[in-house]
Amino acid sequence: MSTASSFIAKSTIKAADLEHRRKINFNIGKYNAVVPMGKAQFSQLPEARERAKNIKWDAIEHLDKYLLEFEQKITSRGATVIWAENTQQALDEIGKICAAKNCKTLVKSKSMVTEEIHLNQYLEDLGIESVETDLGEYIQQLDGEPPYHIVTPAMHKSKEDVAKLFADKLGVPSGLSPEELTQVARQLLREKYVQAEVGVTGGNFILADIGGIAITENEGNARLSCSMPNTHIVVVGIEKVLPSINDLSLFWPLLGTYGTGQKVTVYNSIITGPRQANETDGPQEMYVILLDNGRTNLLANPTSREALYCIRCGACLNACPVYKNIGGHSYETTYSGPIGKVITPYLSGMQDYKHLSYASSLCGNCTEVCPVRINLHELLLDNRHEAVLQGNSSLAERIAWKTWKQSSLNRNMMNLGSGKLKNWVVNKIFKGWTTNRNNLDFSPKTFNEMWREYRSDL
Repeated sequence: MSTASSFIAKSTIKAADLEHRRKINFNIGKYNAVVPMGKAQFSQLPEARERAKNIKWDAIEHLDKYLLEFEQKITSRGATVIWAENTQQALDEIGKICAAKNCKTLVKSKSMVTEEIHLNQYLEDLGIESVETDLGEYIQQLDGEPPYHIVTPAMHKSKEDVAKLFADKLGVPSGLSPEELTQVARQLLREKYVQAEVGVTGGNFILADIGGIAITENEGNARLSCSMPNTHIVVVGIEKVLPSINDLSLFWPLLGTYGTGQKVTVYNSIITGPRQANETDGPQEMYVILLDNGRTNLLANPTSREALYCIRCGACLNACPVYKNIGGHSYETTYSGPIGKVITPYLSGMQDYKHLSYASSLCGNCTEVCPVRINLHELLLDNRHEAVLQGNSSLAERIAWKTWKQSSLNRNMMNLGSGKLKNWVVNKIFKGWTTNRNNLDFSPKTFNEMWREYRSDL
């Protein structure tokens, strides 16, 4: 109830914030303008999306096989694979590695899974400086905020907001242009790459057949984070598997198009282990932490496991009318928007997060834009059903729906009472319906009653 109440309170405030809405509509409008240009590279886009969904179906249905194949291949090249069932196990393993390397400074590239396990706070508690190197994530870190969006962490900030933040936090002149702000960040962050003992990245895809981690980005910061420090740690969810490196020819363009409207993002890397004997650069050691953290809860549900196909492009957030009104922070979850509403109850508990599944118009726009055709709006309905099956509904709610069901299945009960009586029951007793809606106004007679009268007059 506390998480639901907080969500309602924050979303109510944010929905009335017209300046916030202006910024979001401006930024999402720019996204909408370029996505069609990215889509133009596909001669048969529906078929490409269907093929991508089938590949992810194969990967998830045979997840055990592909993960073991990946482990065997990458460990043969000197990497260490660590299996983490939950957040604490992942953090403990990272802590052990940092302690062994006497780590004082750590650089990390943009990674939602490290946000999921709250890695920065954990490292801060250990006295380790953890520096976000993605510009959007760096902005959010300076401001003490989590990412606002899966792909665009600082989407809710204007260039004026960022200029003021840099002036306040870094002591640079106020009113700098975006280009000048980028140069300030670049100068500061380049020093951190040299100082860092450990670099942390996520992984966009796990490549089973070659034992590789595929990373796609636009700034080159992930490539620097994994190559300049002597130790590279990858933290990646187990669902990111692709069967083959050949699948990247489809998934990288899909992710680029639906994530940012590009044909493909600027920097694309495949990492298959630490520096080899005949190589001149790269880390001396590489660790891959395969994180479960509730993902097998999704896998165990034959319906909801489809959500594991997600490639984290953020398209469903940009399309969602609810997200565009209440913003990313109102959700108070790592993953916001439609995909976050589907997976968070399985990752963090249905009882605490079932309310997210009701924060939807069920318009289906999220399903329409998903590059791997996840039936998101149907999964939201399934989450509601699952919450009831698990007993996460109040007695009053169960009685109300049982009464409604019995009435709907009984013609005499449907005809019982005038429209005024039905109006009173719905508008006065079930007050939750009219909190944010107009009163319902039932017809004085049902269609069944009017049809009988019509037939009797013939």
